[in-house]
Amino acid sequence: MKLRVSLFVLCLLACCTLLAAAQEPIKIGGLFDLSGKAQNIGETTKNVAQMAVDRINKNGGIKGRKLELVVADTQSEPSNAVVALKRLIEKDNVVAVIGPTTTGAAMACLRTVEDAGIPMVACVGGDAPVTPAHTWVFKTPQRTTTAVECLYAYLRAHKLTNIALLGASDKFGQEGEAVLKAQGASFGIKIIAQESFNPTDVDMNVQVAKVAAAKPQAIVVWTIGPAGAIIAKNVQQSGLKIPLFQCHGQPDANYLALAGKAAEGTMMPATKLMVANYLAKSDKQRTVELDFIKEFQQHKIGDIGTHSGYAWDAIQLVCRALAKAGTDHKALQSALEQTKNYIGVSGIYNMSATDHCGLAVNSMVMVSVKNGMWAPAK
Repeated sequence: MKLRVSLFVLCLLACCTLLAAAQEPIKIGGLFDLSGKAQNIGETTKNVAQMAVDRINKNGGIKGRKLELVVADTQSEPSNAVVALKRLIEKDNVVAVIGPTTTGAAMACLRTVEDAGIPMVACVGGDAPVTPAHTWVFKTPQRTTTAVECLYAYLRAHKLTNIALLGASDKFGQEGEAVLKAQGASFGIKIIAQESFNPTDVDMNVQVAKVAAAKPQAIVVWTIGPAGAIIAKNVQQSGLKIPLFQCHGQPDANYLALAGKAAEGTMMPATKLMVANYLAKSDKQRTVELDFIKEFQQHKIGDIGTHSGYAWDAIQLVCRALAKAGTDHKALQSALEQTKNYIGVSGIYNMSATDHCGLAVNSMVMVSVKNGMWAPAK
């Protein structure tokens, strides 16, 4: 009799333990730049990620289990990103990681993620973290190659085939330069003048004057942050009357604020989020975009930018995979890799073993600044 009671108690305890484990939240790491030079992007990314987690929890979580976003600060330094990532993996026992938000940090974290065997969905613009595809690393923003393809298609259609390039000397600028040169021939576009600058420079008048002397039909700037706005002002001050194009990292409120009147008429590739109100009713992303904007504004996160949806899509992709495969790391990685037709804020995702981004060129549009606001480029 005592033996039966003991077995009953043990079974009861085991069931309670399993039930408790089943009710524990699923921890997702958030690796964000919450201080340092990229803080403005990191803060927005964190807030959007939390907004997505709150939405999912409100709707019942993942098969009844709530999500918990465990946040770590990279301090906008790649080496610190690695330390923060290890803490998320080893101490917090997260099942996946969202972020980081800069290409340099993502590359620094690559070895740690691959060694640990845990999925990381980065919110970075550069191609390097997913080129070639690494087993455990994914990303939600468009590739640089996709942005260049969108830009070059527009230039070719408008017969702007002789261009000048102003590129930042950092890794993002160097990657842009390499892709712009590699794709030029297939679009019939020639770079007839080229100058570089440090992304922290406060004046590029000399570089603008040098490329203008070659009489290009358009100027393309490849940088993120304030430097793009400074160049827009330099071009305006020089009196040049040729089109100015920025890269896909510039469409946001900071560019408009810093460039001021000099932003007027500048063009760049962007996610459809920037011109959601202009989308046709038949566009599959229209409802998703408008719903996201409404919730974003309700949470008072700030101004919408092309970066705004990256963390939302990253959380949604991970949670779709969790619902399908559970929390086992390898099963989760496989489910992410098999993502098909996820209609997100930044595009419609179709991933594979060789494509850990999954966004085609039709996920981007060319936008321009018109009366201080974003509009489709004509």
